[in-house]
Amino acid sequence: MATDVQASVVESDAEFRALHREWSELLHDSPADCVFLTWEWSYTWWRHLSRGGHLHIVTVRAGQRLIAIAPFFTHRDSVAAFGLWRTCALLGTGTVGSDYLDIIVRRGWEPEARRALAEQLTVQGLMVQAPRVVPGRSQLLALGTDLEGRGWRQAIVKHSVCPCITLRNLTWRSYLATLGPSHRGNLRRRLRALRQAFAVELEAVDSEGQRREALDALVRLHNKRWQGRGGSTAFHTVPLRQFHDELTQLLLDRRWLRLYVLRLDGAPAAVLYGFTYRRRFHFYQCGFDERFARHSVGLVLMGLSIERAIGEHELEYDLLHGDEPYKQLWCPETRDVVDVELYPPRMSGWLYRESVCLSRQARRLARRLVAPVTRIPRGSGGINGRHQAMASPAS
Repeated sequence: MATDVQASVVESDAEFRALHREWSELLHDSPADCVFLTWEWSYTWWRHLSRGGHLHIVTVRAGQRLIAIAPFFTHRDSVAAFGLWRTCALLGTGTVGSDYLDIIVRRGWEPEARRALAEQLTVQGLMVQAPRVVPGRSQLLALGTDLEGRGWRQAIVKHSVCPCITLRNLTWRSYLATLGPSHRGNLRRRLRALRQAFAVELEAVDSEGQRREALDALVRLHNKRWQGRGGSTAFHTVPLRQFHDELTQLLLDRRWLRLYVLRLDGAPAAVLYGFTYRRRFHFYQCGFDERFARHSVGLVLMGLSIERAIGEHELEYDLLHGDEPYKQLWCPETRDVVDVELYPPRMSGWLYRESVCLSRQARRLARRLVAPVTRIPRGSGGINGRHQAMASPAS
């Protein structure tokens, strides 16, 4: 007899907490497995950055076995559609800059899980927002195709890239050989000059005291650097800082945290914040002391973190979304990501779509009419911003 497949909705914080073990086991058995879909990232985001949204996690079970999670919350998006519509979005959406978001589906159960999710979404009739999913492997895009057969419309509204380095079988020497001669020579000169001028130490955080000190230094250095340049969306609110404080504690406990402090004569000159998950290093943010800017401490710390990742036998070093020029100096490859919107059928979907289009046109017009005082670097702001950080760490 066929196993009964049913969808249900998790709407309380207590139910979310109770999902921890099952969530982690399911994620490990899913092609979507990445740090931004872990229970740790999702639950911490929910606690600090959901901004009045309502939890709406759709779970699918085959009998008692969890086979899929659609990690949604609902909210009224005042930016996207004048606040007229209640919208379903993925946990992690927003300025925190989560990449590779998706629904989580157990291998071998894809058709059954998507069918149950499609039925649940059709009953709800809500627009779905999904930032930065990976074409070709995303089950949410496959679900969108299934929903098109039910009269829904799937729209790709934005395309971006995540530069990355495949580290498998590389040594530090062989990686350097892949860099352009100018960048390779600059890195070597800067590192050599730094070691001649200072006692250079790369501190890898592995205790709670170090974590707190390094995170405080990162936030202080980053915000000070961007104070007169239009500001930064990386740590600009109390909830964001609380999110990173709690998250880094969890990551340290799991041994996923990679927080490096470059010390010159004992003083913190630069801090790099990243994490490793499933042998993939994710570069998240960096800050450096302007007093050491002429020594290119950002460039040096980036190079040292790549060398450390190679030494730890990571499979990949991922600089995450954004096409900033400095990333191209380090990364020979990019991974495409797209923002997806799913509109329900009939009149409700048409009204959703029209209101979103009108609000986007209004924002474009406002940007043309209001001359900015300071140019904000590309890839730094908006609903999915993060990297208003290192305009030129490779200088």
